Order: sequence, then C-alpha cells, then structure tokens
Amino acid sequence: MAELFPLAEELSCSICLEPFKMPVTTPCGHNFCGLCLEETWSVQGAPYRCPQCRAVYQARPQLHKNTVLCAVVEQFLQAEMAQEALPDGWTPPERATAPSRAGHVACDHCLKVAAVKTCVVCMASFCLEHLLPHRESPAFRDHQLQEPIFDLMRRKCPQHNRLREFFCPEHDECICHVCLVEHKTCSPVSLTDASRDLEAKLKHKLTIVYSQVNGATKALEDVRVKQQNIREATQRKMELLRQEYKEMKALIDASEANATRKIKEEEKRVSSKFDTIYQILLKKKSEIQAAKEEMEFALTKGGDEFEFLEKAAKLYRITTKSVYIPKVELNHELIRGVCQGSSDLKNELKRSVQQFQDKKSEAAPGTGESGELGAVFLGKPGPQKKVPRESGELGAVFLAKPGHQKKVPKEEKKTKKPSAAASAASPTVRAQQPVDSKQAGQDAQTTTLPPNVAAFKAKMLETFLTKTRAELLEYSVRVILDYNTAHNKVALSENYSVASVADPPLHYRPHPQRFVYCSQVLGLNCYKKGIHYWEVELQKNNFCGVGVCYGSMDRQGLESRLGRNSASWCVEWFNTKISAWHNNVEKTLPSTKATKVGVLLNCDHGFVIFFAVVESKIHLMYKFKVDFTEALYPAFWVFSAGATLSLCNPN
Repeated sequence: MAELFPLAEELSCSICLEPFKMPVTTPCGHNFCGLCLEETWSVQGAPYRCPQCRAVYQARPQLHKNTVLCAVVEQFLQAEMAQEALPDGWTPPERATAPSRAGHVACDHCLKVAAVKTCVVCMASFCLEHLLPHRESPAFRDHQLQEPIFDLMRRKCPQHNRLREFFCPEHDECICHVCLVEHKTCSPVSLTDASRDLEAKLKHKLTIVYSQVNGATKALEDVRVKQQNIREATQRKMELLRQEYKEMKALIDASEANATRKIKEEEKRVSSKFDTIYQILLKKKSEIQAAKEEMEFALTKGGDEFEFLEKAAKLYRITTKSVYIPKVELNHELIRGVCQGSSDLKNELKRSVQQFQDKKSEAAPGTGESGELGAVFLGKPGPQKKVPRESGELGAVFLAKPGHQKKVPKEEKKTKKPSAAASAASPTVRAQQPVDSKQAGQDAQTTTLPPNVAAFKAKMLETFLTKTRAELLEYSVRVILDYNTAHNKVALSENYSVASVADPPLHYRPHPQRFVYCSQVLGLNCYKKGIHYWEVELQKNNFCGVGVCYGSMDRQGLESRLGRNSASWCVEWFNTKISAWHNNVEKTLPSTKATKVGVLLNCDHGFVIFFAVVESKIHLMYKFKVDFTEALYPAFWVFSAGATLSLCNPN
C-alpha cells in the first residue's frame, strides 16, 4: 500500500477527502466530486469560488464529467482492493500443459494405425505406411507436415477448410490464413501469443475475483457483527422504552378507560338502533317478497278470467313502498368532547410538572452546586409563549415541558369549550393560556405532580452519566455547520465540519440568522426530541466554546454570546480557565488536558452533559438539567487566531 499512497492523495476530492466520484474539472484546472462541488456552490451562492485555489467566477461555470480521471480512479480502486485483500504469498495458478494425445490420432486413410504426421494442406493425418507418398512423391513436396493434431475436424476452418492458426481478439474467434483477408482491419495474432496474452489477463482477473471473494467474506462477517450489535442495541432501547411507557401508562390508564367506556357506550347506543332498523327492514322485505310471489303465481296460474280478475284486482290494490335507512349517526360532540378531555388532561399534566419544578426552584434559590445547576436556572420562569404540541404524542405528556410556548395549533384554536366529561377529567384547564410566575405558584398549590416523574428523570440522568463512550456513540449524529449563521470572522471548511478564526474577515452576505457581534456559528440541524450525541476536536483551545442554544437566541449585542443569556448553555475555554456558562452565570471547572469534547443532548428527559474525551474513555465536565421549551442547535464560539473546532465524523 505504500506505493499507492501518493496516488491516493492525487485521486482524492479535497472537499470530501475520498476518492473521486463522478469527477468534474473547474475552469481553473482543479478536480472535485460532482456532487460535492454542486452542494458547495449551492450553499455558497454567487460569486462562486474554487474550493482549492479560491478562484472567483461571477457566473456558475458549466461543468463536464472528466472521463479520463474517472477511468483512472476505477483502475486505482481495483488495484488497491486487490493489494489489500490478497494474502501474502498467494499467486494465481499456472496453466497446465495440454496432455499429449498423439497416440490417440488414427490414420485418416486406414482408420486403424496411429498417425505419425498431419498434413495441413490435405487436412488429414497419416500413419507411417500411408505417409510414404508425401515423402517420396514430388507432388506432395510442398505439403507441410507437423505433429499429429487431435480432433482435426474441429480445428479446421468451416469456411475455407484450412487449419485455424490465428486468433482474432476483436471477434474472439480462431481463424485460418485465408480468413486474414476478412479480418484485415483487426489485429490477429498466433494461437501461442493469444494464449499467452489471455492467460495473463485471466490471471489478473482471477486476482481481482479472489480479492472480491475475500472482501465478500469479510463483508459477511461484518454484517453479522453489525446485525448482532444492532440486535443488542435495539433490545436495550426496547427495554428502556418499555420502562418509560410503563411509567406513562400507569398515570393515564384510568383516564383512558373512562374515555374508552364513553365511546363504547355511544357505539352500543347507535348499534342497537341499527339492530332495530335491521329487523324492521327484514320484516318489510318479507312482506314485499310475499306480494311479489303472489303476483307471479297469479300471472302464471291458468284459470278462467273471472277467477283471475278477482285475484288480480286484490293484488293490485296492495301498496308497497321503497325501503330506506333512517339517518342514525354517532354523537360527534360527545366523542369530540372525550378526545378534547384527553388532550386537556395531557396539557394539564405537562403544566403541573412545570409548575412543580418552578415551585421547587423558588424554594431553594441559593443552591449553586455543579450537580444541581438546573434548579438555579429554573428559579425565575421567563415569559411564556404558546407552543404547538401534537396531541397524539403520548411521550410528550411527561417528557416534553411546556415552558416558553410560541403558538397554539389551529385545531386547538377552533375547539369549543370542553364538555362535562372533559371538565371532570381536567377541572383546571389553562394550558392554552399564558401563565405568569405568580399564577403558576397559585396553580401549583391546586395540582399534584405524578410521583414518579421527578425520580424517573433523575434515574435517566444517572443512567447516562454511567454509560461508556461506546454506548454514547450509539446516539451519534452528524453535525454540519450552518453557513447562514457564521460570523464574518468564522471560516468554515472541510465540507462545513471545521470552524476557525478568519483573518481578514470574510464578508459573508447578510442573513437574518447570522451572528454580527460574537464570532459564533450554529449547527444546520435542530433537535426537538430524542437523544443526540456529537464530539468536537479542539485545536489551540485557549479561546473557544462548545454548547447548545435555542434558535431564538439573539444574533447581535452582548447577550448574543453563548452562555450569557437564558437561551444557551456552554462550556468555554478562556485562556487557561474552563467554565460552564448559562444565563450569564459562571461555574469554574477543573482543568483538563483533553482536546476532544463530547456533548450529549437528551431533549426527552431535559438535560445536556459535556464530557472530556480521552482516547476511548470519557470524564464528566458538567451537566445542565433543563426543561427545554424550544428546538436546540449545536453552537460553537472561536475567538483567538489558530483556534479551530473540528466536528468528528460519527462513523
């Protein structure tokens, strides 16, 4: 592999750092993967720059596939695969020599004695006795003799009755010397040369196939290992889900049974009406059927006119009407009220959890230890807006916390007042109204927190604190930096996975999401629910920070810096001091020599943990316990020259 390494660098895309896929060439002469360059320019916009030499193009250049480079890359990959997969000392087998069959060639004249020579002019084999005319008669002096040829009829050209002594590689067939005229545009070679050439090619092909067999064997083993790992991981996840849903179901089983009973009673009421209608229709059908049969009998029975007229007049006076189904429907108001009651109960439970935690934080405002920092930050609830919640997400009852709410869904705006059943299930329904801190304190006295929720959250936090790095990597996500949020002093590179300090500033085009005061950048994707983990490599980490924030965090002013507001949480390196920041409150942390930081965000259970990663081990740096109310973005801050943050590939 050492001799292939320089070539591997030349045949790799500088954007994705992998071998070229559908390579294209820019006007400045540099090559990139077609998809990589398209994605880069789509995000970058005009003017377009070459990612390697930074050449500027006002108009988007027309790119074409580099077919030569594509073929070179394909051959390189085949050679690399063959060199990696073949074991030491293995060589393709040599072609065995054809066994001698001279003793099995019979004389074409007597058909008894073995032939000693074959005449390529007569296209026949002769024994020693019948070969005498060829040796003694001058008429056969020009006939060429050679060793006996086995299966001479198969070696003859069917068109010219001559021995086929040449091979045409263009048509993959053996030809005679007369056929050379028809193949003058080809490149025929002798059978010996053709055999030697095809033998070499077949050995090379066998080498590739051998490496592919080894690769397939290794792939099969990898698939089985990955399948087993996935099976174990899913078993752990399913066990965790079972515990979570067991906790939630225990709290709502009673309400579910009550709502289900009411709907079943309504179904039974409507179904009994349909049973009555069915019996009436069945009787009506029987009467109509009887009248029909009497009419048919009167028409088909023979008899005098007097008897027919008497019977027909009676039957004609019988009145029949078409059947119809009375309109019977479910009481949709009742069903809507039951469903609304369930939704209100869910919102009431969420609000109760929030009020309980607010009350708890107000009762202990002086706690500031590193393990209980969440209570400090929850002491003063901020302004609450309305936020949409999906009524069908059962997990949101206990796992999502309604804090800073934004907007009520249209379905909730259109709903009427809850029915009596809904009011009975949820007597203090105010989840859709803004709640200030004073009102929250009053409501907290009238509601009760489900006893297992707080303990369940604490248990989940302790569970993740004891996990190994390998277990955390199961929640890995790929974080891509958002170009539209990057400050002008933040340079993005390596396919938007590296952030560094730009000198001079880059003068990005204006965007409402771009930071204009602090040299920060956010991740492209946000996380509203679920568990997510990513790692960041730090270089010259004397002035940089890693954290998470809400998308609504300010983009300008002093409060736009990570940790200096209520919408962000971070760990920061300021010269040699390491601190945890939130809501402009600093907590000094012990120093560490680790250059890699792992961030675990658990939106469902309300906490974010920062780990120091040293090789394959992790050490707790800090943890925040927060009831997140908005979607969260990975956030990064770089300040000093040379400070670089590199997002690690989860693979």
